[in-house]
Amino acid sequence: MVKVEIVEEKDVSGSPYATDDESRISSSESLSSVDSDVSVDETFFDRLVALVDIVPPTTRHSISSRISRTASFFKRGGKIAGNIVWVVTTSALLVALPLALSLEDEAKIVAQEKEMMEQQQGAQQMLAPSGFPTPGSSDQAQKGLVPPGF
Repeated sequence: MVKVEIVEEKDVSGSPYATDDESRISSSESLSSVDSDVSVDETFFDRLVALVDIVPPTTRHSISSRISRTASFFKRGGKIAGNIVWVVTTSALLVALPLALSLEDEAKIVAQEKEMMEQQQGAQQMLAPSGFPTPGSSDQAQKGLVPPGF
């Protein structure tokens, strides 16, 4: 904090800057009345604009360029990410969806064939008069096809 003192001059009459006592008192009173007259209507933006005078132009330019480069980086990154999402989504719709549908259809066909085979085996067992298995229906038919060597 600054302390203001009034310095008395010894030779006041010869100085062109000499003043009388009333002006000294009024100037000290005016300094004390200045205290802090901060405008209540001042906004944050007004204070930020006032900083333009404090911050040197080179620093302002470097801050501006960094913010601009950062915004450009995020804009480019967002565009690349959007393109990647677009490619993955369209590829999934054009390739994976028809593939999944065909695999589902094939699974239905396999299930129907298995059901038909079970129905045929059930009908053959019903038609067989004896409790003994027929020579054509041996253990290998129930096990399925066995590759050689196993």
